[in-house]
Amino acid sequence: MEQEKSKSEDTHGLYKICCHEPEVETRFSIEGQAEPSPKNQYRFLGICVIVAAVIVGGTWIYTAQLKNANPEIANAKIIAGLEKVVLPENGIVLPVRWGDLGKQLIDSGTIDLKKFEALYDQRGGLDEETKKLLTGNDNGQLVISKDNANAVLNLLWALGLANKNEILDKGPMVDKKYGGNAGDFASTGGWTLAVGNPMNHYSHHTMIPLTPEQQTLVERVSQNIYRPCCGNSVYFPDCNHGMAMLGLLELMASQGVNERDMYKVALAVNSYWFPDTYLTILE
Repeated sequence: MEQEKSKSEDTHGLYKICCHEPEVETRFSIEGQAEPSPKNQYRFLGICVIVAAVIVGGTWIYTAQLKNANPEIANAKIIAGLEKVVLPENGIVLPVRWGDLGKQLIDSGTIDLKKFEALYDQRGGLDEETKKLLTGNDNGQLVISKDNANAVLNLLWALGLANKNEILDKGPMVDKKYGGNAGDFASTGGWTLAVGNPMNHYSHHTMIPLTPEQQTLVERVSQNIYRPCCGNSVYFPDCNHGMAMLGLLELMASQGVNERDMYKVALAVNSYWFPDTYLTILE
C-alpha cells in the first residue's frame, strides 16, 4: 500500500513528542496525560542525548573530513554518508521474533494473500524473505532494510489493525470527539488487502496477548511517539504508519523489550519509513 495521508491534520489535543522537530532531531520525551515528574524528564533526556550523540557524532566526524572538498562533491558525499548512518545498508535486526504471525494474519482474513501478492507483483514481486514472513511457521527476528521497509510496514499495519487491544477499543479512534467511527480513518478504510471489510478484523483477533503491565507500557510509549506524516501519536493510530507502529510496540512489549529500547527501535524503524524527513533533519 502506498503511504496514506490521515484525514486528521492536527494533534487533537494530545501531547506532542519532539523527535520530528528540526531543532531537536532525536529527542524522546515521556509526556503522558499529566505533567511528567522531573525524575522522568531527566531520565528520558538522558536517552535523547545518547541516541542523538550516536547519530550526530558519527555524521559530524564524517562531514568534518569533507569541509575542504569541492562543495558539490562534498555535499553528495555528505548525503551518502548520512544515508549510511540513518539507513544502514544491511538493515537493522529488530529485537522481536515474527514467528507465524504472517500465517495468523492470512488465516484470520486480515491479509488476503492473493491481494497482497498482486500488489507486489506490480513492484517486481515479493522477495523470498517476505514470502516466509507471510506463510512461515517459525520466522526469527524481523529485519528492516531499505529494500523491505514497505513490506514490513504493511505486515505490521495488518498486525496493529487486527490485534485485540484497548487502545483501539477505548482510545481516540472511537472517541466521539473525532467522529466516533474507527472505520473512517486511513488506517482502517485504507487497508484494502483484507478478506471482506477491514473493520471485520479491527481489534478482533487476539494474536499478541499482553499482561496488564505490558499493556500499560504500550499505552505509555504509544502516547509519546509521533510521526511526521500526520502529526498524531501512535496512541491515535489513524494512518498506516501509526497502526503499524502500534503493532510493533505490542510485539516488543510482549517479548520483554524494555521501554528505553522500544523508543530506540521506533526511531530506527521510522527512519526507514520516513527517510527524507530524517535525512533532512541531519543535514
